[in-house]
Amino acid sequence: MSDMSDVNSAGGVTGRPGLSRRMFLGTAATVPLAATGVLTLGAGTAHAADSAYAMVYFTESTTMLEADYGLHLAVSQDGLNWTPLNQNAPLVTPTQGAGGLRDPFLMRKQDGTFVVLATDLKGTDWNYNSTYIHVWDSADLRTFTGYRRLKLHDMTTTHSWAPEAYWDASRGQYGILYSSVNSSGHNVIMVSYTTDFVTSSNPQVFFDPGYDIIDGNLTIGVNGVNYLYYKRNQQLVGARSTSLAPGSFTPFSTPVAHGGTEAPTVVKSLTSNAWYLWGDTYTPNGVFYVWQSTDLASGTWTALDQKLYTQPLNSKHCGIHPITSTEYTNLLAKWGAPTWNRLKSYNFPSRYVRHSSYVGRIDEYPFDPFTDSQWKLVPGLADSSAISFQSVNFPTRYLRHYNYALRLDANDGTSTFAADATFTRVVGLADSTWSSFRSYNNPTRYIRHSNYLLRIDPISTATERADATFRVGY
Repeated sequence: MSDMSDVNSAGGVTGRPGLSRRMFLGTAATVPLAATGVLTLGAGTAHAADSAYAMVYFTESTTMLEADYGLHLAVSQDGLNWTPLNQNAPLVTPTQGAGGLRDPFLMRKQDGTFVVLATDLKGTDWNYNSTYIHVWDSADLRTFTGYRRLKLHDMTTTHSWAPEAYWDASRGQYGILYSSVNSSGHNVIMVSYTTDFVTSSNPQVFFDPGYDIIDGNLTIGVNGVNYLYYKRNQQLVGARSTSLAPGSFTPFSTPVAHGGTEAPTVVKSLTSNAWYLWGDTYTPNGVFYVWQSTDLASGTWTALDQKLYTQPLNSKHCGIHPITSTEYTNLLAKWGAPTWNRLKSYNFPSRYVRHSSYVGRIDEYPFDPFTDSQWKLVPGLADSSAISFQSVNFPTRYLRHYNYALRLDANDGTSTFAADATFTRVVGLADSTWSSFRSYNNPTRYIRHSNYLLRIDPISTATERADATFRVGY
């Protein structure tokens, strides 16, 4: 979710402007991924054939220009770089309760089909109370059926934030974790049990360290240990237990954070022994950071270089689950990849190519209008085998060089403009898996940033090669 205030370790609330309710007291349907066909994690049992990932999320941006509280979906082959589906528009939107969702969670059930859970809340009214969560069923993530709300408890003066489900084999039931304020007066992680996600029973406290916490994310059965990550203050913290019994978890990890951080999501690599901890920040609003570990038992994490991951544009409070290569292909075929791209700077990977006042530059994400960073890579105006960068929000304008500086100008139909706005995409000068762009009519010069401004220059040094290298993604 997005918060309007935060909580301290004693359970008190400290007001502050912001956009994350996890700060206020919680949100974040977090989802652990299973690593093998036999390992059961919080998101369910991964199939041995799983080779890709799906992410569910909602969207907000710094000025709330992109606030959308429907269910969004993205896919990834490496679990780090994501392709938003349906042009980053929602696939379905709740019609009951608050009429919107936050903190969506995705799990493959024991029968191989999927269930989606989400907080019943639209926007940032952290005082909105609901004993319900939103639920959808899906056989393949191409259609969503059986939309309903599921009641979790009878504590009517509180909420049911950041729901996440897991299979409890010892009970033969699914547990649903969520954050609510109980009689203690602070948020705790609750659990209710269900067999069908239609009705639930036996609500009880799953974890209460004695102060306010939200956004519980469960990873099950790693060398006989279960791990629960959650938000305390503005940090992500872990607890662990050899049991799934409510009340059995004990805090143990070193906290991680990047500004105000919430919504932990633990993801297992399907190709290595790496684990990734995703955290959603709200200072500024809408940036995911990722930490890496090869040993969950250590409770320590190392920040991952932002060059290595790219979140879906404006995504918030994600849930991630492994899928098969066939499901990955079918989802792309059904919903389609975006018709636009974003370009990430290689040596300043928190920054993206954008136009501002019609000047080409790289700025730190997030910013609004976010559409300033969306480009259509179209056939080159002067050479169809090359490319031109057409602005999404000013479609009559293209990125072109003028006195070697890049700016966004309207196409005047001249051959000079066409040549100035045409570039040859080549292998990245600093990294062959990225891209660089050579000027069509000044072929000894490449697009690069200098003091964050874009221009075309000759390239010779390692720094210049890094300045001229970009990742084309979403």
